[in-house]
Amino acid sequence: MYGQLLQRVSLYSFLAVVPRVRCVCGLVCPLEKPMTRPRLYFRTAVVMLLLVLCSQRSLDAATSSVWDWTSASPESQGMVSTRLEALWSDLKERSTTALVVVRNDQIVFERYAPGYSRTTKHYTASMAKALVGGVSLMLAMNDRRIKPDDPASLFVPQWANDPIKKKITIRHLATHTSGIEDAEASDLPHEQLTGWKGDFWKRPAPPRDPFSLARDLAPVLDAPGTKARYSNPGMAMLSYSTTASLRGSTYTDLRALLRHRIMEPLGVPDNEWSVGYGTATALESMTLVADWGGGAYSPDATARVGRLMLRKGDWNGRQLLAAWVVEEAIRHAGLPNHSGLGWWVNREMDGSRHWKAAHPDAFWGAGAGHQILLIIPSLNLIVVRNGEQLDKTLSYDNGLETRLVTPLMQALAESRAAPYPPSPVIKGMDWAPKENIIRKAQGSDNWPLTWADDDSLFTAYGDGNGFEPGVPEKLSLGFAKVSGLPPDFTGVNIRALTGEQKGEGQHGRKAGGVLMVEGVLYLWARNAGNSQLAWSTKHAANWNWCDWKFTTSFGCPTFLNFGQDYAGARDHYVYVYSHDSDSAYTPADRMVLARVPKGQITRREAYEFFKGLDPAGNAAWTKDVQERGAVFAYAGQCYRSSVSFNPALKRYLWCQTLPGGDARFRGGFGIYDAPEPWGPWTTVFFTEEWDVGPGETSSFPTKWMSEDGTSLHLVFSGQDSFSVRRAYLKFTLP
Repeated sequence: MYGQLLQRVSLYSFLAVVPRVRCVCGLVCPLEKPMTRPRLYFRTAVVMLLLVLCSQRSLDAATSSVWDWTSASPESQGMVSTRLEALWSDLKERSTTALVVVRNDQIVFERYAPGYSRTTKHYTASMAKALVGGVSLMLAMNDRRIKPDDPASLFVPQWANDPIKKKITIRHLATHTSGIEDAEASDLPHEQLTGWKGDFWKRPAPPRDPFSLARDLAPVLDAPGTKARYSNPGMAMLSYSTTASLRGSTYTDLRALLRHRIMEPLGVPDNEWSVGYGTATALESMTLVADWGGGAYSPDATARVGRLMLRKGDWNGRQLLAAWVVEEAIRHAGLPNHSGLGWWVNREMDGSRHWKAAHPDAFWGAGAGHQILLIIPSLNLIVVRNGEQLDKTLSYDNGLETRLVTPLMQALAESRAAPYPPSPVIKGMDWAPKENIIRKAQGSDNWPLTWADDDSLFTAYGDGNGFEPGVPEKLSLGFAKVSGLPPDFTGVNIRALTGEQKGEGQHGRKAGGVLMVEGVLYLWARNAGNSQLAWSTKHAANWNWCDWKFTTSFGCPTFLNFGQDYAGARDHYVYVYSHDSDSAYTPADRMVLARVPKGQITRREAYEFFKGLDPAGNAAWTKDVQERGAVFAYAGQCYRSSVSFNPALKRYLWCQTLPGGDARFRGGFGIYDAPEPWGPWTTVFFTEEWDVGPGETSSFPTKWMSEDGTSLHLVFSGQDSFSVRRAYLKFTLP
């Protein structure tokens, strides 16, 4: 500012001899005719200051209230209007009052329930943790008044001598990892709570106000930074700390700070936003405002904050927040939670995605009733949704992902392109008519397959009762034997008390891959605290479990299958593939590969991991899983898979389901081939939308391949069944 002032001296000095002038701000500059030199210098300085202030005020006006959204069709911005309309049709039946979708700085879709509009205030609930707590913290960081790793005791002196609380940092408070107990009870609404928890929400005067209670009475249940524990009192202490950092500034409370530094420059009028339940608490010479809830923002106000965050603090050329501050706030905080600083981020501690449907750079603020401001920078996308809870049959986050995030991603018009070029060997693939699909074992899924020494196929199923007649109770891991050839095959369930598992969804072990080697049947089970290996010498009737697990990556491993009883293997190794995630439910950016001598499959120390190709183009291996490299890469799209060897073509065929949506009934998958287990991979078949649901797992059983390699049968879990569809390959031998 001072540099600009000096640059304008020569321009403004002439005003000393000009009669009175009315400036653009409405102020009258008192310019007079000839005066003495000292008076001239003084008056010139005053005029210069006034004009600079006026100029700044004019700039503020030009970059705030003058600016407004423009609208565009969804198709012009890469989205599909029919899918957005279908989303709204579902959301409005689920008590949604507002939905605003902004892409490329254009409103491409907005719908409101009767009585609501873009400028109607709506309660934000815990979205205030981002809009108030997160934004005010960023402002304090921007002004160098506070740092994320500062001990909170710098601002809360009462904690300085407490052996546990003195270890709490600002970062812990902003990420719900402080260990401070929440003022909640799962079975009681706020108004029915008693004691300090009840008073926290009733907000009486000190010393029973929320801030005093959070500071003095809320216990610390976990060592700070060791566990994710959602905590409204923890956020209260963030507000306390941020407010304390403002001492000596011109701002008395967070409300005043936000109004002057954010909301006014964004052009948000006072009647479109409020914070802190409309009240404040006078404590310790501070005016404290709630940052955990109690806010109300119009969809327009919320979207404008989203735009500011998307643009890394820039508002039409004016840097309201330094870019580094925003980047710090929306970066994973390095603690056991999917959190930045006041904002939720789409990354877990292990690097996996929190919401598999959304891009890795997504971040958001959210509150009770599924209020949400979602921002995805890589898509230049901002979404605001207000209303009541979308689906009470699902957990909070699953409800948001299922009912809002996934359909939004499906409304993007951009097609996912195949990650590798066309195969030089297999020139195409045709599918038998969908009417000819064979479906058995209705209500069960998974179905990894291996060709056994007795000429049958052994498989495992999940979340069902297996082949007809089904087992009496639903299993997350059951076993079956398939005999014969399509279309005349039969399936029989195998009871194995040492192997069977129970549990719904992620809570029960399920099969990832099966393999028979020299009469021994091996199984990879996922959802086992990562993945665990079991083996059977009695054709699945009895199982032994290894006492070790993969603890890094390999969250859904599968075996490379050759011919009957592993006949046709091209070396003495067994190969294991997985997406690079500890969870079977989180897509990854790459696939990884391990190998083990076929006589040592049950020994963890015998495994080694693919690092990449050496300078000579040969596969390089390491014993250290941390040194693993990518055997296949496809950003955000690596998920469930299977690999089989086609001996006639001498090609490895890799089936991979594309993540996103309900794959039982819709979605796509890719089939890739390579001359070696580690590649190089090329594309045989790729589709985002098959004519039927591909299911989350698929494979080509080696027993069901024709001698010339041209006819295969795909087994997939579409419609939660053992589904079989014939495929025909077109190929040219190299």
